[in-house]
Parts: sequence; C-alpha cells; structure tokens
Amino acid sequence: MPTITVNCEELFTGLGRKYTLKEFDELCFDFGLEVEAFEEKNDQGQMVVDETKFKVEVPANRYDLLCVEGLIRTLSIFIGSTKHAPRYKAITPTGQRPMQQLKILPATKQVRPFAVAAVLRDITFTADNYKSFIDLQEKLHQNICRKRTLVAIGTHDLDTLKGPFIYDAKPPAQIKFKPLNQTKEFTATEMMELYSLDSHLKPYLPIIRDKPVYPIIYDSNDVVLSMPPIINGEHSKISLKTKNVFIESTATDLTKAKIVLDTLVTMFSQYCAKPFEVEAVEVIQVDGTKVLYPELAYRKEVIDVMDVNDKIGINISAESMANLLTRMCLESKVIAGGKSLEVEVPPVRADILCL
Repeated sequence: MPTITVNCEELFTGLGRKYTLKEFDELCFDFGLEVEAFEEKNDQGQMVVDETKFKVEVPANRYDLLCVEGLIRTLSIFIGSTKHAPRYKAITPTGQRPMQQLKILPATKQVRPFAVAAVLRDITFTADNYKSFIDLQEKLHQNICRKRTLVAIGTHDLDTLKGPFIYDAKPPAQIKFKPLNQTKEFTATEMMELYSLDSHLKPYLPIIRDKPVYPIIYDSNDVVLSMPPIINGEHSKISLKTKNVFIESTATDLTKAKIVLDTLVTMFSQYCAKPFEVEAVEVIQVDGTKVLYPELAYRKEVIDVMDVNDKIGINISAESMANLLTRMCLESKVIAGGKSLEVEVPPVRADILCL
C-alpha cells in the first residue's frame, strides 16, 4: 500500500491539537490507517527517528488520502473537529474572462485518445503545499495511473500560455521543444535518447517509444505544454509564484483520468482565493461534442439498514449507522421511518463503487 510522510506541525495545526505517536497511531487505527515513526539516515549512515514527521500507510484506492491536505480534511471530520466536508464546485468563468478550451485531434486515437482538463484559479503556493502538490502527482502516477500507462498528469503556469489548447499526436521527428529543466530544444527522437539515461524518466519511455506518433499538447501560439506521458515543457513550468494552474490529464482510460483530475483539484483548490471552487475547461472531442471538466459529481444512494446489518453481522440503529457513515465523509440521513439511509457519495470518494 502507498505511504505518505506528513509534517507533524502541519498535521497538528490542521487537526487542532498535538498528538504523540501513540495517540496518533490509535486515531489512525480507529479510522483504518497505519502509522509509524519516520526514520532516515543521519550523516553517519545510521537510521534515526525524525520526531517531526509521521509515516502513514493508506489503502491503495483512497486517492484522497495520498496528501496531507486530504488526510487532515478526512480525519478532522472523523474526530468531529470539522462538522461537514467542503462542497466542491466546478464553475464557469464570468465577465470578460473566456473559458479555456482543449481540442482533441483525431491522430491521438493512435496512441492516447482521452484528455481532461481544469484550472486552479488564484492559487497561493507555499514551499510546503507546492511540494505536496508535486508529491501527490507522483503518488497518483505510481498508483491509479499505473506508472503513467493509463493516465499522465501535466500542470502548467496558465499565465505563460494562450488558449485554446490543442491535443494532437505527431511523428516524433516533427516534435521539437525545450523540455522541463533543459536549456535547449530537442526533437522527440532526441529526447528518447536523452532520457534513456535518466533514472526517473527512463521507465516511461516504452509507453510511446515504438508508436508511429507521439502525444503533444500546445497552445494557440504553438508553445508546447507537454509530450505526455514523458515530459512537460520548460516554458510553462509552475513555480511558487504561479497563480493560475492549467491541469491536463491524457489517458488510455477515461474513467481513471476523471478520477485523477477530480482528486488533484479537490485536494488543492483549498488554496485558491475561492476555496474548493475549480474553473471548468471545455474539452472538444474528436467528434465535435463538448464536455466540461472536472465533473466533481455527487451522487446519492439509498441503502437498507437491516440488509447492511445482516451482511456485516452487526446490529446498530439507523441513526448510529448514519452517524458512522457521515464521519467517513459519506453524509447520510435516515429515511423511510428508519428502514433506509440516503447516503451522499462525494467526488473525492472514488473508492465507493456502489452501496
């Protein structure tokens, strides 16, 4: 199962109190997580405990817990220090600001046919949340994205670009741009050679290396944002000064792409000027249809209280069951005279397939 390292000071501030390792272990056990002391090597090569950090192991399908933002949000609701989960909203731009568009061209069907996108508007980065933002992307890439084979995430400084954006696929010899952290341009063919010696990027090269065309995303000025799933462009690199983030995810699995996008924007929209609001992007598909992302869909399920008790082997009241589900970020209320519950599944709970 994946693990995350959390800064104790940030964790305690978010939860509203300090915890010893034993106390936090008990809380995590009650919730269904495992925690241990964080160890790292000192200058002498010995493993020593760093008491300023905890290491938390989370279930593989709890993508909302793969960053400290999600962990604090979820545990706050569990312990009751926060009464309700935030309401996530996808909004369309107002006034003179146009809606961003991403157009998918037919050639992408040969290699990576799907794309979704969103904008985090007026975000404030600090050194800590910026690192968390990058770390979550890497955790998602290794987990639900299956090492970028199913989904690849690109994040860009929107203020350095001009929409609308184009998602295309071209022969590698026709692709040329300055990749992230490089000082000169390379063709896609040259990049494959360059990154064949890169320990971080080398594993991803086989995903597209033998394809006749490579995915490429560029803006209306032909500035390249990324060549997924390998590398972003240097031009649109985000930094601590970035205020508006354009997020694109390309994929071979559309459902997982939507989950990845929802996870990323719900976790980090808390740092936007209007917390938990995400600016929608219009994706124009190959057939001309237009879809707005992110979906951030809520759905309601009705469950039978007696049936749940029987299947789990417990005997609790409808009120107790509703309270327990609400503590797990599944807001619930008793209906039908106590025979049923209406349960709301938020967009952050992709692990809930049905009830």
